[in-house]
Amino acid sequence: MRHLWHLRPSGTLILAIGVFTLLLFLLFTLQESPPTYEVREQPPETPKTLAGPTPPTPPARAPCHANTSVAAHPDFAGQPRQVQDFLLYKHCRDFPLLQDPPPSKCAQPVFLLLAIKSSPSNYERRELLRRTWGRERKVQGLQLRLLFLVGTASNPHEARKVNRLLELEAQTHGDILQWDFHDTFFNLTLKQVLFLQWQEVRCANTSFVLNGDDDVFAHTDNMVSYLQGHDPGHHLFVGQLIRNVGPIRVSWSKYYVPKMVTQNERYPPYCGGGGFLLSRFTADALRRAARVLDLFPIDDVFMGMCLELEGLKPASHSGIRTVGVHVPSQRLSSFDPCFYRDLLLVHRFLPYEMLLMWDALNRPNLTCGKQRQIH
Repeated sequence: MRHLWHLRPSGTLILAIGVFTLLLFLLFTLQESPPTYEVREQPPETPKTLAGPTPPTPPARAPCHANTSVAAHPDFAGQPRQVQDFLLYKHCRDFPLLQDPPPSKCAQPVFLLLAIKSSPSNYERRELLRRTWGRERKVQGLQLRLLFLVGTASNPHEARKVNRLLELEAQTHGDILQWDFHDTFFNLTLKQVLFLQWQEVRCANTSFVLNGDDDVFAHTDNMVSYLQGHDPGHHLFVGQLIRNVGPIRVSWSKYYVPKMVTQNERYPPYCGGGGFLLSRFTADALRRAARVLDLFPIDDVFMGMCLELEGLKPASHSGIRTVGVHVPSQRLSSFDPCFYRDLLLVHRFLPYEMLLMWDALNRPNLTCGKQRQIH
């Protein structure tokens, strides 16, 4: 036990060790500790574009509310949904633009503006038109420009997808004109009216307009040749003329128009909406009439109503076939390019057919029999 006691440190040694430890502690605590920083994730820098600074966000527009008074009509409840929606919202004409072509679209005079109605999801059709007859180019030294007129999908989930698709198309091609309204059959008239308003402000130096669907085949070179013989300052509205018809009153038809919409049993003369040509003079007249007429759910009929109000008439053109081509014999193919070489426009083409026909018509060795004159 004595030996163990001798191994214990003396009191003086313990005191010395304590003092030394205290000095070390004071030495390290008196040194300034390095500052600490809270690391926060910084938002990504907004990429700069060639278009310059981002324009200010326009003020939000007040939504257009339904005209609920129309629902009190005794026949309203029995109408199909598309008719009810049309009656509730036909007064609404002010919708924001979601995609707007760049100013360069009409910076120079445009001889023929191709204004093509397209559904949001019809990407393949738009791509085929860009590669074939809708390609922006000069024909006989005259400028062609292309626009696709589009609304939005009715389903919100689908709308998010196709709106992004249209945004990408607009960035790549600069040919998308899109408004924030549902792209439905009964809203095609609204699409026509909004396009005419846009053209007055953004593309007023256009001589002629082809207004058509994205499933037509248009021989735009022939159109330029035809239009060169006309004055854009005079009336021109040509297509496949439709006369002596009236509203379809059976509710299962796509073209059903009840008496709640119109009591008239006859439509004015009009041209099939698949495709028609009009001059700058006539576009101005249509704009004036559209401002004072109630919208009508069938867009080509509405154009006829606008012409009638302005005291103008549509005309027939044998080279515009909105109901297809009549083949004189079953032994002949309706897809023979010789049937289309002298035409201006034919409705109802599948995308792959459009590419094949454009290729066939542009072959230098295409030979056909006797040509049939169109006028």
